[in-house]
Amino acid sequence: MKTAGKECGLDDTPMVQMRPRVSVEQVEEGEELAPKFDEQGLIACITTDAKNGEVLMLGYMNREALEKTIQTGEAHYWSRSRQTLWHKGASSGLVQTVEEMRIDDDQDAVLLRVRVAGSGASCHVGYYSCFYRQVPVGAAHRKGQKLVFIESTKTFDPQDVYGDAPNPTVL
Repeated sequence: MKTAGKECGLDDTPMVQMRPRVSVEQVEEGEELAPKFDEQGLIACITTDAKNGEVLMLGYMNREALEKTIQTGEAHYWSRSRQTLWHKGASSGLVQTVEEMRIDDDQDAVLLRVRVAGSGASCHVGYYSCFYRQVPVGAAHRKGQKLVFIESTKTFDPQDVYGDAPNPTVL
């Protein structure tokens, strides 16, 4: 289907044009989206808070998740543990609305700047950020220091939000 000269899906949403990678110049300096997915068909996605730049999470997108994120303006990821498309916040209400999407120099990583609904949390454990612990380095590491919690309180109780849903953490 075409609408105003653009290829569209069944719901008149413009289709996302991802181009084949044909040259270094096209990938690094061009205006075409030509993402490089890994051997599992995934691309890394760093997600930050649009207000303060804090890193919220690292996720992965397959082609469908990248397309849906671009089309809807809400973050979608590929859940490696559940092996399914994941609309962030669909079950928790903590939807990530994309303020800006960037792609890195060689188009093998995505950066999202988002606003998060509800409590603003992005971590299924209940913390604001998935990066809620600090790993000791240098002298602190040599002293045998354990992980340090840099977020002291959770923003929500995962049991209240997710109930009996299986925990996505894989051992």
